Amino acid sequence: MIARGVVQALAGLAVMAAMLFAPAGTVAWPQAWVFLAEIGGCGWAIGIWLARHDPGLLAERMASPFQRGQPLWDQVLVAAIIACLFAWLAVMALDAARWHLSHIPLWAQALGAAGILVSMVVNWLVFRANSYAAPVVRIQEERGHRVATGGPYRYVRHPMYGGMIFFALGTPLLLGSWYGLALAPVVIVILAVRAVLEERALAARFADYAAYAARVRYRLIPMLW
Repeated sequence: MIARGVVQALAGLAVMAAMLFAPAGTVAWPQAWVFLAEIGGCGWAIGIWLARHDPGLLAERMASPFQRGQPLWDQVLVAAIIACLFAWLAVMALDAARWHLSHIPLWAQALGAAGILVSMVVNWLVFRANSYAAPVVRIQEERGHRVATGGPYRYVRHPMYGGMIFFALGTPLLLGSWYGLALAPVVIVILAVRAVLEERALAARFADYAAYAARVRYRLIPMLW
């Protein structure tokens, strides 16, 4: 499984690099290299941690984003997220590296890098608290699926999606694209829609989910929504 994870990680980074450097028309784009190093380094660290502490979740994270038992609406939303991610990266590459339309100060780029790091730390905290945090919405009956209520789930019902907000805002800042920042709400809205539909699936399967939702009032952002 480790060898497979290495191959998948390298393939994912290669695809992401292609989506950045091909539209940019150059590899001389330091911010993109920082982005790839940050994503790759954090991804490796989390993967190693999962291999040691929760290989079952690692297997789920390595599985296809389209699976048997996954609702059709989630397949559509996952496809939309993937398409938006690729288009988003291409827009930022064209803006920041090929056409040089945006000019984001260095301090804001550093803030963006910090936001990406925060999102990765949130992911790790989610994995510590929820062994069923698969990339697809699917009740994992074969793994004894239960409602996660500890760790970051004590503050919001979808902490991974909340963490993705830091990624969605941090990435365009780091890469230096105001246009990318303007498009970030599209990704956030898709995640918000998925959160609502995922809650319906969990409430329909788990009798204790309603009580948890009543206790933890916010979905993504404490004190807001």
